[in-house]
Amino acid sequence: MAATLWSAWRPKDVTVWFLEAFPVLLALPILGATRRRFPLSRLAYVAVAFHAAVLLVGAKSTYAETPVGFWLRDLFGFERNPWDRVGHVAQGAFPAILAREVLLRTTPLRRGGWLFFLVTSVCLAIAAGYELLEWAVAVYGPGEEGIAFLATQGDPWDTQWDMFLALCGAVAAQLLLARLHDREIARATGASA
Repeated sequence: MAATLWSAWRPKDVTVWFLEAFPVLLALPILGATRRRFPLSRLAYVAVAFHAAVLLVGAKSTYAETPVGFWLRDLFGFERNPWDRVGHVAQGAFPAILAREVLLRTTPLRRGGWLFFLVTSVCLAIAAGYELLEWAVAVYGPGEEGIAFLATQGDPWDTQWDMFLALCGAVAAQLLLARLHDREIARATGASA
């Protein structure tokens, strides 16, 4: 909540802030309303918090002009501000944990290939949906705000990179965190891992 207030305080562009922060503004009330009825694992809540932080940092000053992105650009010698790239890795990694948990807890799916495939597909669908939203805002949105929201920074392959990085984030999160996530789900639900 504090990060949301910080991000909303005098953002560079109010329209872009709303477009970038909207997933957080949508998720917070849903998570609050379902916390007792369907409590998530600690790992899922941490994933949501980290994803919200990435979104809110980008929303504050636009992804192309995020100060931490300029710091990363200078540190690693990138040609562009990479915060948009960080955001798209996060767009795959953190929703993967949430999708994995929801699928494991509400469907007959079990750990294995189908779960991995479906979680990855959910994350790619989210990434594609977001790219379509960026395109629609750039085409039909209010001038400069649409271009700032798109944040291609002159890269003609930005959309493809964004979806590829979301794929990488989703795959990496599942490969690196599945065992920990299984233990966290067992703790949250009182079941054995």
